Amino acid sequence: MITSDSRYVSQLTRDSLALVLAGGKGSRLHELTRSESKPALHFGGKFRVIDFPLSNCINSGIRQIGVVTQYKAYSLLRHLVQGWGHLNRELGEFVELLPASQQKDSNWYRGTADALYQNIDFIRENAPKYVVVLSGDHVYKMDYGDMLVKHVESGADMSVSCIEVPIQEAANSFGVVKVNSHNRILEFEEKPTNPAELEDKSGYTLASMGNYIFNTDFLIEQLCKDAQILTSQHDFGHDLIPNLIKSSHVTAYRFRNKHNQQPPYWRDVGTLDAFWQANMDLLDSNPKLSIYDDDWPIWTYQKQAPPAKFLYNDSTRKGYAVESMVSGGCVVAGAKIDSSLLFSDVKIASYSEIYQSVLLPKVEVGERVKICKAIIESGTKIPDGLQIGVDSKADLANGFRLTKQGVVLVTSAMIGALNCRRSKARLAFPNQFDSTTSASIDQSSLAHMRA
Repeated sequence: MITSDSRYVSQLTRDSLALVLAGGKGSRLHELTRSESKPALHFGGKFRVIDFPLSNCINSGIRQIGVVTQYKAYSLLRHLVQGWGHLNRELGEFVELLPASQQKDSNWYRGTADALYQNIDFIRENAPKYVVVLSGDHVYKMDYGDMLVKHVESGADMSVSCIEVPIQEAANSFGVVKVNSHNRILEFEEKPTNPAELEDKSGYTLASMGNYIFNTDFLIEQLCKDAQILTSQHDFGHDLIPNLIKSSHVTAYRFRNKHNQQPPYWRDVGTLDAFWQANMDLLDSNPKLSIYDDDWPIWTYQKQAPPAKFLYNDSTRKGYAVESMVSGGCVVAGAKIDSSLLFSDVKIASYSEIYQSVLLPKVEVGERVKICKAIIESGTKIPDGLQIGVDSKADLANGFRLTKQGVVLVTSAMIGALNCRRSKARLAFPNQFDSTTSASIDQSSLAHMRA
């Protein structure tokens, strides 16, 4: 019997269990992850970051998936139950939730390797031939079937998914590998200051994407060994990979674009600047990451919402959006939206202007507000007349967070503190404030927004 390539790949994916590591704190995102983990972040107008690796699994044919959670997981767990609970267990398909539950000892997950070790019984129970370990907080599209084929053909014990990254971008940010001509990993460094340059591509290094494939028996053996080492941090980057390349066959899978020499789109949205830029990338006329691709859809859960509505078209005010993405439930009442993303249920009142900004779900923007190059946290209510991203000194004085690249983060807590300071100032200096200091929202606009 002759087996086709597609049949061969589908057999490999059916014999695989994916474990998505989704417990990241996302501390470099500051207040944006104060109440939820990094993989739970809203992204791209309607998705969550976790939807990308999960969609990659489904589209690749891997339908046995465990999601390992830990840090502030409530919103993530709720999203997974609502959006990813439809797979049929009777057909061998599932997305299983694996919160830290002290399965092996009294500790919570102490590192990425320990997270797998504490779920070793789950791996044994499902008895896959291969375990695909994925980071839950990166934005990209990838067919894991291609990596599985390379892993099996190479005879490796472990494969590390890698991508070519400019050396300056990788420095102090990514784990990087040095490989021989057969892509066998010779060295691994965790976030080096001076990453090793690729011999076949000047100015680039090979960065780990945080995705791994193991032969199952080999993985279980190594996890048990690492668990007994008292000095280990029980982490793939710090411990397992550096140790395994000395004693085992560890190969690099070079994630490349099949159609050209450009590296495929892959972003770690672990900083405010990276999160803002990755969202902005979606607005390009020909984006490197297309979410309009029917051949590789990104699956998610979103509540049923009415269509976005744009109000008013007269000489004094027009509600419109250009080069932007506007989700369901949004009402733009006589405001201008330019090069921005409005997530679901955003309401914007008249005469306001939004430019190069990311407004997360249920944000409400008052009248005559100007927002430039900003991220507005979910549920934040921006008062009338406020300017954000126009004057950096004013932003800092208002208590907003300003990044090195000039992105402004505004949260509901920041606005609450600002409103409190303004109220105290009005009480202390009543003559300096009058009824025109902050214009009230136009009543017809408000009525439409509440409808």
